[in-house]
Amino acid sequence: MSDTVIRVENLGKKYIIGHQQQERYTALRDVITNGAKSLLTTLNPLTQNSKNQAKNFREEFWALKDVSFEIKQGDRVGIIGRNGAGKSTLLKILSRITEPTTGQIGIKGRVASLLEVGTGFHPELTGRENIYLNGAILGMSKAEIKKKFDEIVDFAEVEKFLDTPVKRYSSGMYVRLAFAVAAHLEPEILIVDEVLAVGDAQFQNKCLGKIEEVGKDGRTVLFVSHNMATINSLCEKVIWLSNGSVRMEGRTEQITNQYLIQGSDRSGEVVISHDSSKKIFWFQRLSLLDCKGNITSVFDVKKPIIIQLEYYASQSIDLEIALDIRSSSGVIIFSLLRSVSINSELTAGNHIAQIELPALFLVPRMYSIDIAAYKEHTGFFSYHQSIAVFEIEETGTYLARYQGSDCGFFFVNFPWQERNSLEC
Repeated sequence: MSDTVIRVENLGKKYIIGHQQQERYTALRDVITNGAKSLLTTLNPLTQNSKNQAKNFREEFWALKDVSFEIKQGDRVGIIGRNGAGKSTLLKILSRITEPTTGQIGIKGRVASLLEVGTGFHPELTGRENIYLNGAILGMSKAEIKKKFDEIVDFAEVEKFLDTPVKRYSSGMYVRLAFAVAAHLEPEILIVDEVLAVGDAQFQNKCLGKIEEVGKDGRTVLFVSHNMATINSLCEKVIWLSNGSVRMEGRTEQITNQYLIQGSDRSGEVVISHDSSKKIFWFQRLSLLDCKGNITSVFDVKKPIIIQLEYYASQSIDLEIALDIRSSSGVIIFSLLRSVSINSELTAGNHIAQIELPALFLVPRMYSIDIAAYKEHTGFFSYHQSIAVFEIEETGTYLARYQGSDCGFFFVNFPWQERNSLEC
C-alpha cells in the first residue's frame, strides 16, 4: 500500500562464528614437549590436521531468520525481545549499516538512527561540524540545517562545547547531541535503540517527549526498549522478536502482556534455583496461597491473597527484602519491604515469611511479582524480575465494571461527607 514506509520480507542475517580452543601459558616443559610433537607431526602429517580441527572450528549463527512485517507512515512501533533476540541486528539492517544475508527490505523516506554512542559522528570534528555533517548525510541543504541549528543545540544542552571535538565529550553529552540531531533534522523515519539509557532521567523524559512529538507529526518511529512501561506509553504497535524471528506483533498492550508473562511461572509456586557456593543469601521458593492454604495463581477478587517467601542465609546478615507488584504493562504499582536490620540481623539458616493482600484490594487483572534482597550502599544479594504471575478474577457481577477498564489498580471506599466549609 502507498502509506507503507517499511516493508521487510523473509529477512535473514547469518554470521560465521569461529571458535578457538584457549591455551594456557607456555612453560619451559611445554616448549620441550611441543618440540617433540613437532617432530612427530613431520613424520605423521595426519596428526597435525586432527589437532587443528580440534582447536579451531566454525559454525553458522542466524541472528535473524524469516523476519517479515510492514510499518505504515506515522506508526510508533516498539521492538521488544530478550537479549540476543535480534533487535539490534534488525535495526542495523534497517539503518543500512549492515546488509542482510537473505530476504529484502523496502524503505521509503530518509532514515535517522541512534543505535550506539557515537554512531554517525566523526570523533575529530567538533559538535558544530558534526551537526552539519549529519544533516548532509540525511540529504538536507545547509540552509535547512541552519534553520534547525539553534533548536538542536538548545535541546542537547551542549552550547559551551560546540567547538570542541566530540571525542572529548562524555557519553552523556554524546547521546544528547546525537539524539538532538537525529530527532530535529526531520527524517521521515526515526530509529532509536536503548542507547538513551546512557543519559540522565531528566534527559530521557525529554527524549521520550520528543519521540512522541515526532510520531504525532506523521513521521515513523521505531523504538527498542526493555522497559515495557515506556513501550506502552509511547508505542501503538509492538513487534516481539524471539531467537531471531517474529514471535508476535500487534497492539502494544496485548503483546507486552504476553511478553511479561513469558518465562514467568503461573502455577502458583516457584522453586528458585541458585548457586549456594557463591552466595550468602538466596531465595528458595515463592508460593501464592488462597485463604484455605491451597497453591494457586487465580484468585477471587473478594478473597485475600497470601504470598509466601522461603529463603536461606549462610551467615547472619542485615538486609532489606522487597516484593514488587507489577501491572500487566510492566509498571510497578506498589512495593512491600521487610527490613531485618531494625532489631537484629537475619540469622543463618532457613526462613519463611508471608504477607497477605486483603480482599477487594487489587482490581481484576493480571499481575506479576518481582523479589529482591539488597543492602543499601552494597547492592543486590538476589533479584528476580517477573518471577511469578497471578490473576484476579471477578466471579460476580457487581464489580464487573472494573474488569479491563481504566479505573486504576485499587478499590477504595473513602466516605463522602457534606460540608458547609473547607475548614479542617
